[in-house]
Amino acid sequence: MGFRVLKGGLLTTVQDMGRTGYQSQGFGVGGVMDRRSFRIANMLLDNPENEAALECTLIGPTLEFTSPMIIALAGGDFRPELNDEPVKMYTAIYVKTGDVLRVGSARTGRCCYIAFSNYLSVPVALGSRSTNLKCALGGFKGRRLEAGDYIETRIQRRQYLPYFLSRTLPLHEFDGDSATIRVIMGPQQDRFSKKGIETFLTSEYTVSTDFDRMGVRLEGPYIETKHGSDIISDGIAYGAIQVPSHGKPIALLSDRQTTGGYAKIAVVASVDMPKLAQRRTDDRVRFVPITVQQAQQLIREEEAELQELRNRIHRPCKEVLEVRLTAKRIESLMEDGRAYAGS
Repeated sequence: MGFRVLKGGLLTTVQDMGRTGYQSQGFGVGGVMDRRSFRIANMLLDNPENEAALECTLIGPTLEFTSPMIIALAGGDFRPELNDEPVKMYTAIYVKTGDVLRVGSARTGRCCYIAFSNYLSVPVALGSRSTNLKCALGGFKGRRLEAGDYIETRIQRRQYLPYFLSRTLPLHEFDGDSATIRVIMGPQQDRFSKKGIETFLTSEYTVSTDFDRMGVRLEGPYIETKHGSDIISDGIAYGAIQVPSHGKPIALLSDRQTTGGYAKIAVVASVDMPKLAQRRTDDRVRFVPITVQQAQQLIREEEAELQELRNRIHRPCKEVLEVRLTAKRIESLMEDGRAYAGS
């Protein structure tokens, strides 16, 4: 039970939300680059929120299924095809034994996620199934997927999900080539001059080719410091924006180092990390400061939105409702006909 990898794509790895509690020992959290899309992919299948999925980067894999299951893709539009026929993103899709899924190149965004109703059978390492490429830890043999790999699934169930036709969402979240990213200033804001902070908050930056799971360097105006950006190394938060001596901001992502010795001018608000992680080379970004309280409110609003999406995919779809209404109308007409015949 599972699937065979016919093509591995550019960078396809097994990921979940990452391993926490080990940064003091030098193990980064890792995990998915875009937590929102990952959660939605699992949501479409009623999977546990943190169930491991495949993360595809820029060019996706080709998979041949050896058992029936249900899958869902979310994130950037990678123009997926099942048996050479286009299938939708953000939709639950039934696949049979022998079916071939081809995940193409990204039309929008940078990464997408493939969730599986039968759950990937990969070992748990330090509490997570995520792939740490630098440590060759977790995921499938601690590495990216390659042609010839075979991944088994842990369970065989759910050949059907309730409200199946409702399990589709009209989301197109990464169509634009620019984004406004909300940030909380600090923790070393005092290391930067007033001019440097103004430059950071008023300039437009461009996504460079220096972009991987560890971080992304942004090209733009020089950010001035007071006495250089070197500090005594301290902890690195997800989304921290370092400014090394070259004055260009570097936003740190899932596979970031646990500590760093450059001053951090700001930290990206959690809800905007997917927008940043899904940027492509030459995309433009601007930064807007918000407070910690505003960032917390944004998280609450996002959770309410995700709950509404859950509710949406668990309602009878329009087609089912119309069939029921039609059946009731036919029944009513038949009753009228019988009453007329009896009169």
